[in-house]
Amino acid sequence: MKLWIPFAVSAGSLLTIASFVGAGWDAPPVESTQIGFRGTGMYIHRDVEKQEALAVANVVPEAPWEADPAGDKARDLYENVQILGDLSDDQFNQFMASITEWIAPEAGCNYCHNPENLASDEVYQKVVARRMIQMTQAINVDWQSHVGQVGATCYTCHRGQAIPANYWYEDTEPKPAGGMTQNRAGQNVVAKFGGNSSLPQNVLKDYLLDAKQIRVHSTTALPTGTNLAGTKQTEATWSLMMHMSDSLGVNCTTCHNSRAFNAWDESPPQRVTAWHGIRLVRDINANYMVGLTPVFPATRKGPEGDVFKVGCGTCHVGVQKPLNGVSMLQAYADSLVKKGPMEVPDFSTYQPGVTQLMAPAGQTATPPAEPAAATSPADPAVSTPPPAEPTVVTPPAAPATP
Repeated sequence: MKLWIPFAVSAGSLLTIASFVGAGWDAPPVESTQIGFRGTGMYIHRDVEKQEALAVANVVPEAPWEADPAGDKARDLYENVQILGDLSDDQFNQFMASITEWIAPEAGCNYCHNPENLASDEVYQKVVARRMIQMTQAINVDWQSHVGQVGATCYTCHRGQAIPANYWYEDTEPKPAGGMTQNRAGQNVVAKFGGNSSLPQNVLKDYLLDAKQIRVHSTTALPTGTNLAGTKQTEATWSLMMHMSDSLGVNCTTCHNSRAFNAWDESPPQRVTAWHGIRLVRDINANYMVGLTPVFPATRKGPEGDVFKVGCGTCHVGVQKPLNGVSMLQAYADSLVKKGPMEVPDFSTYQPGVTQLMAPAGQTATPPAEPAAATSPADPAVSTPPPAEPTVVTPPAAPATP
């Protein structure tokens, strides 16, 4: 009698049971949706229980009150109002109350302000917040090719937290020990920002900060000299796609026909939206986040000294449309749907705890007509507005989702 057979069967049974009840196993139900022609494999699979949790996490908060656009302007009432001066007193205070709940509900106004001098810029969070308001205005005005009429607010990313949950930084850990491990091409370790895969770990710097080309899909069986991308570029692309897939809670077929990843005419329209989204994220990181490097303390930077940056998951937070496509802009049209002044100060001169006025050269704050009773605004923004985006995508882009 072969004694190993019952032992093997028992071990196999135990492993099967463990796979169902062990840590990390997520049992059905799974919901499948066909989004393309039959036979093309165009399905999206979603965990029903996870979708229920995501629906709860993406409920849009109501405005604290309906603001009255009439009355004195904020610039005439409060000191150092650099970008929201056109708001009425009521609109200004409504927006400040909303920002407090969106970003620092526990710390309150003091998270961005010296309570003894609300006009001062000595708290670095106020300098950052002012520029982030400018960034949000630019997103809503210049990037409708990606955000449409839904737009974005501070809450889209922050969700009641001072730092959005999904950010990234230059990831080089663990560093090679030397010798044969020195040239691992930034991979073969757990890629924190690449879907926890062993794919290249630092591709977000190449694709979501720099403008490295994502196209690696060859259209011919043999080399022709027209596509010089190789295996490493393909691996880097798939690392980016893992990030995008996790960020939106979708799979490859949301943006691609998996029988022809390169073919735009066979791709769903979401691929065009993703093409614009990649360029939006690049603009945010290059023109907003990196410029604030001198302002942020070390606790707001990665181990290599670079500031925390925006990825797809910063806004999407696990759903295909941020906040499931519900817009918050109706209550903040005057605050966030048009641009204020776009000049940028020299942030390299900022000294936390010391700087009283962080304004662009030649710009001075209007003295208040009466004592400031409400929080001041938050931060100046972009020096360079994002490039005009075509409404129809011409150049092919990276596969937008794996």
